[in-house]
Amino acid sequence: MSTCRVFPQAELKATVAAAQRAQRQRSNYNLHPQLDDAIQRFFNCLEPPTYVRPHRHAPGKFELFVLLQGRAGVLVFDEHGQVTEKHLLAPEALVAVEIPGGVLHTVVALAPNTVLFEVKPGPYEPLTDKDFAPWAPHEGDPQSTSLLSQWQALFSPDPRGCT
Repeated sequence: MSTCRVFPQAELKATVAAAQRAQRQRSNYNLHPQLDDAIQRFFNCLEPPTYVRPHRHAPGKFELFVLLQGRAGVLVFDEHGQVTEKHLLAPEALVAVEIPGGVLHTVVALAPNTVLFEVKPGPYEPLTDKDFAPWAPHEGDPQSTSLLSQWQALFSPDPRGCT
């Protein structure tokens, strides 16, 4: 019997399949055994067109995204909802982005079967984990679809080869 915890490819594939079936088009596979663990770590499987409402975590509560497969965009916003930074997570670009606590951000799935490995300080407390941006529509709001399309367009290749 191994002393190490192992995570077979089949588990990841099952989580990707769960995201594809889910109404929200995403699914997590937690590697931390308890929600009150000091370090939260998990596979975050995202399918377009999932909408992740912009939010921030408490100061000191960073969030690290590491790309395992697919493509994702990370957007950072000011208090009024203007994009101040955009980062492409893709094999040909960045492989990781760490967002400090207190910074408004979202993640945009840009390709099917996108998988991010996510790490952030715990414990996970559902009622206080995120502070949602007041200007951002709730999940399911028709305005979220339009906003998501705008965000996806920010990562579309420029005809001159720029992103």
